[in-house]
Amino acid sequence: MAITLKKYSLEGKQLGEIECIDALAQAEANGQMIKDYIVALRANARQWSANTKGRSEVKHTTRKPHAQKGTGNARQGSLVAPQFRGGGRVFGPKPKFDQHVRINKKERRAAIRALLAEKIRENRVAIIENTMMKKPKTSQIAKLLNEINLPGRTLILGESFTHEIPEEGKTSIVHVHNNAHRHFALSSRNIPGVEFQLANTISGYDVVVAHTIVMSEKALREIEAWLCQ
Repeated sequence: MAITLKKYSLEGKQLGEIECIDALAQAEANGQMIKDYIVALRANARQWSANTKGRSEVKHTTRKPHAQKGTGNARQGSLVAPQFRGGGRVFGPKPKFDQHVRINKKERRAAIRALLAEKIRENRVAIIENTMMKKPKTSQIAKLLNEINLPGRTLILGESFTHEIPEEGKTSIVHVHNNAHRHFALSSRNIPGVEFQLANTISGYDVVVAHTIVMSEKALREIEAWLCQ
């Protein structure tokens, strides 16, 4: 049985329903694979640039804090010792070598496909007619989301624009940057918990942290072609 998604106009009026292909709506994936993919994404987002100085690197006086004997205190040799303020750090973080974790392309697509399918089966995905606006208007997007009535953090997806360049024996697809979604993106960025992205830039982490997903019909077809090829 085909799964259908509700379709809305930018004014929030329901225009009917559209079908989502089974390859996306019924997709499943191994839970451990999805977990490894998300962990790799978060690890790759780290800078690994934290740096602290040890006692041999701290620039400080070499004078003893106090006399060796006669004070009743424990003997101390230098103010660069870690127990003193401004002293070296014991086992502190250092910049690391490249910690990038390679993510298999097929596993990446399978994970995103399964995470999107889960949202679809839970009725947390809605379709909008398009994302074309004549001018930025936050109140219109707020009204749209209120009419759709999908609570929580919302990820809005617009279709990307591509240009095919024929080459000898193959066709290359180049992503074209334009301002088609500019007004929509400007209108939605002022609403707390709402994020706008292009369909070809999403990751599994974006899908996981979003409670609901709203996308244009063209964005849905683009995702189906990308993840279910």
